[in-house]
Amino acid sequence: MSGNDLASPRIGVLVVAYNAESTLRATLDRVPVGFRERIAEVIVLDDASHDDTFAHGLAWAEQPDAPSTLVVRHTKNLGYGGNQKAAYKLALERGLDIVVLLHGDGQYAPEFLPEMVAPIERGECDAVMGSRMMKKGGARRGGMPLYKLVGNRILTRVENALLGAELTEFHSGYRAYSTSALRDVPFEHNSDGFDFDTQIIVQLLHAGKRILEIPIPTYYGDEICYVNGMRYAKDVVKDVLEYRLVTMGFGTSEWVPKPRDYAFKDGDGSSHAIILEKMAGLPVGRVLDLGCSGGLFAAHVRAAGHEVTGVDLLEIPGVRERTDRFIRASLEDGIPAAAGDGFDLIVAADVVEHLSRPGEALRDMCRVLRPGGQVLLSVPNFGHWYPRTRTLLGLFGYDRRGILDETHLRFFTRATLRRLVRASGFDILEEHATGLPLRTISDADGRRLRIARKVDRALVRIRPTLFGYQYILRLTPHAEEAVHVEVVRPDTPQAKRSA
Repeated sequence: MSGNDLASPRIGVLVVAYNAESTLRATLDRVPVGFRERIAEVIVLDDASHDDTFAHGLAWAEQPDAPSTLVVRHTKNLGYGGNQKAAYKLALERGLDIVVLLHGDGQYAPEFLPEMVAPIERGECDAVMGSRMMKKGGARRGGMPLYKLVGNRILTRVENALLGAELTEFHSGYRAYSTSALRDVPFEHNSDGFDFDTQIIVQLLHAGKRILEIPIPTYYGDEICYVNGMRYAKDVVKDVLEYRLVTMGFGTSEWVPKPRDYAFKDGDGSSHAIILEKMAGLPVGRVLDLGCSGGLFAAHVRAAGHEVTGVDLLEIPGVRERTDRFIRASLEDGIPAAAGDGFDLIVAADVVEHLSRPGEALRDMCRVLRPGGQVLLSVPNFGHWYPRTRTLLGLFGYDRRGILDETHLRFFTRATLRRLVRASGFDILEEHATGLPLRTISDADGRRLRIARKVDRALVRIRPTLFGYQYILRLTPHAEEAVHVEVVRPDTPQAKRSA
């Protein structure tokens, strides 16, 4: 938020309600009178209640001391999470700067609305969570059943451990957000259930947003609870485990934010590190980096003295500074003419598996190489034990990254990769199989990581087709594909015959 936004932000109170006719008006009446003039808009969202919740919301909105109020009634029940999605979309559409989530059943104290928004107004954080666990004994004094207290603490401890967070409570529904933070997270892909609240915390943490907790009172009255405790516990644990697995590269999930650029694979025997090692023995020359992403790999190549032209479908910020020349183009349409030709080396690191016609792309590489030029190609090994095991168990599916990356269009074993490159006009000069990228999928300490790496590398040497994670090939065009120039001296028999 800008300084002007902080000085006079447009504050919204989003009231989610379901069958709340007996509590809604009383809850709204408790909004502090002195705070009402600071509220730009109250939005009451009746989630297709079976009672007169909507009518009670309209009646409150007509009171002379009520702030500007919009009352919405959904024609079908969207669920607790679905109702919040609708609320946040409305808040963004209507230009609000700060929003507070308030429950229509009165379980969370409206009297604390000023305290909920104050830290965001001061620029101290992006989200405020009301916590019932910050004051020792407060939850029990407020009537929280013992089994809920114990369950809350256990789940919060598990979530903190898996996420590396230090929140006192993940399960309070009293929250305030800056709408700029909401724009930066894909909340629209979250669950429609009660675990929406956990997922949005995970998204905020992932995006590096600042979360501040403040103590709030606990109140348990005679309101109806629609939460199935065991199912809720299962869902939130599943969510944080899913997040951890997806960020490590296993599985896919729409609600877990995706990185925009393709990560540079640093060290640990990775494809990028091995390609850089193989380049160390080559003379300085012109390099074409296909699928260069943000140019992090290209920056290492330039540092070694090479001139680098990068090509990618997306222009990631900073790529033009990390390459000598950048061309935005889809490799599905071939190597763009603007790239030129006569390259000494082409790097296609983890590229051809993303293309629908990899053979055509390889033949295009032949075209733009200088005579005697080379290609360094890396491709995942579908014959690796991981995809083999998943397929054998009937669990084939895509991952966020790795061999089963959700953006891969083609899969290769060593045999099919060899056939492809030879059919596309290349000879294989060198072949190398990499091990698992253990550093990216394990938080093990240094000693355990070193032991695992040694074991993995030994297995790769014994049987690369089963344990090789990626293949790295050094290629050169077939002899018949190269341009032959024969220099004939004037005093040779060949010269005399031609004369």
